[in-house]
Amino acid sequence: MEKYSDRLNRLSYSQTFVMSNKVREMKANGIDVISLTLGEPDFDVPEKIKQAAFDAINENYSHYSPVPGFLELRQAVANKLKRDNNLDYKPTQICVSNGAKQSIINVLASIINDGDEVILPAPYWVSYDEMVKMMGGKSVFIETSIDTEFKMTAEQLEQAITPKTKAILYSSPCNPSGSFYTYDELKAIAAVVAKYPQITIISDEIYEYINYTGKHTSIAEFPEVYEQTAVINGMSKAFAMTGWRIGYSACPEWLAKACDKIQGQMTSGANTVAQRASITALEMPKSDLNYMIDAFHKRRDLVYDLMKDINGFKCNLPKSAFYFFPDISYFIGKTIEGTLIKDADDFAMCLLEHAHVGCIGGTSFGNPNCIRFSYATSEADLIEAMRRIKEFVKDL
Repeated sequence: MEKYSDRLNRLSYSQTFVMSNKVREMKANGIDVISLTLGEPDFDVPEKIKQAAFDAINENYSHYSPVPGFLELRQAVANKLKRDNNLDYKPTQICVSNGAKQSIINVLASIINDGDEVILPAPYWVSYDEMVKMMGGKSVFIETSIDTEFKMTAEQLEQAITPKTKAILYSSPCNPSGSFYTYDELKAIAAVVAKYPQITIISDEIYEYINYTGKHTSIAEFPEVYEQTAVINGMSKAFAMTGWRIGYSACPEWLAKACDKIQGQMTSGANTVAQRASITALEMPKSDLNYMIDAFHKRRDLVYDLMKDINGFKCNLPKSAFYFFPDISYFIGKTIEGTLIKDADDFAMCLLEHAHVGCIGGTSFGNPNCIRFSYATSEADLIEAMRRIKEFVKDL
């Protein structure tokens, strides 16, 4: 007899992993599938970071760390935030977690009561809405479109705020759109939030370094909302350390203590070897990572040039991260290979089954008219994937 909790029944499976599993099944059956599903750098971890992990093992870093992370790592995070973002945080304001996903959950668990509202600009990362549901909150969505680079305005934000609003959760640079908020855009948003001291801004900045056009701005740089902001970041994207599971939050003292308390009852401290290696990573010059950023930039331009020629696709040029989020509403309502396309998820599944290209439908990102492609893969695969898609839709 199944005895699932109401909490579990409220949740959906991650569409990212649903499609990724489908791709794996097809590959296991001998089908030549090109997967553009997972948001994971296809590079190996830099040798300097790997050596630091070997050193940590040899130095017997095999015991529990403090719940919020080693002091040396929290100081390295604080130094990074000062160096790159001109943000002043003490180690006591830093909580190191098992990935940035846990960092976000720690914050939400610390502030959300049943029925509290969390504003999510759509599109949003697939897990945000599910995290809010898990904590008993209610997501309030702000609709955006490709014409505005999928970004909310300060005016839209103010209209969405109610007495129940407890938090705003967004990513900049954004997964899935590849857009980022400029200094002036965040300044206007900060001016709105400053009027509502009950609201916490949760700023997911995990793609910070993967930015092709300008300086990254953190909303915590604006003094009027510094005490209302939780900055989320981690090691996965910039350092290709996805499997090492190290994320961190930088918060006001009261919220950092709350995150420490939550994590202490959930997982305790993160992996000690990965923590020690992360110290070395954060102390590396950003220029040591340029080879990865340059490769993503080149692939971005390649895919954009190819995607512009695909019938029915409407795409913009993303300025950061490693995703495209084209609008494919042209195909909605049409029948493809005997399948009625009701939304982007149907289109993504049809594309996988018939063109053998894996992507993610936009419904779970909050936009049923778009699909997400990751270009964190080889140029050869990207060229072939775009060729297959172009051929698949040419007569529609």
